[in-house]
Amino acid sequence: MFNDYDANPIFTPEQVLENRGRVAIFIDGSNLFYAALQLGIEIDYTKLLCRLTAGSRLLRAFFYTGVDRTNEKQQGFLLWMRRNGYRVIAKDLVQLPDGSKKANLDVEIAVDLMALVGAYDTAVIVSGDGDLAYAADAVSYRGARIEVVSLRSMTSDSLINVADRYIDLEQIKEEIQKTPRQSIGYTSFSTLGALDEDQPR
Repeated sequence: MFNDYDANPIFTPEQVLENRGRVAIFIDGSNLFYAALQLGIEIDYTKLLCRLTAGSRLLRAFFYTGVDRTNEKQQGFLLWMRRNGYRVIAKDLVQLPDGSKKANLDVEIAVDLMALVGAYDTAVIVSGDGDLAYAADAVSYRGARIEVVSLRSMTSDSLINVADRYIDLEQIKEEIQKTPRQSIGYTSFSTLGALDEDQPR
């Protein structure tokens, strides 16, 4: 009996998208990076922004990431992001006892979700982190729609359960990945990092 719910959705995707209103996008950069690794793709951030906005009015697209200030390639990437439709929220990486580096931005995402309630109608959370479920649920009670976009294997059930709509990155990877560059007969400057800042992300 319950299997019928999956096979016959009450609303078509088009009907769901009709009432999105003003959209605010909150991207957990680290979470998306690891999801892309799992999928074996490189994200085209221009395509991603178009896909997540899906013709709705974009209020703002936030990109949260840990940064290594000495990494020039990363600084160039973040500069490109700032100039191409993203508001970058960066936090210095902290070295953990095991030698790895991490920057946790869950609090920043949650605060921005709450602070902007009323300015947006739909929040698109690009993360699978269950720590965001409480803030997402609180925002939904204030009248906002919640869309969660992440790789299913990396997404907490608690976050999916508070979402009005869930999109698995596996299903849209063709739409958001970089198209492979055509091979050239000589060594490309981009392999030296000389042109990385100018490449579409």
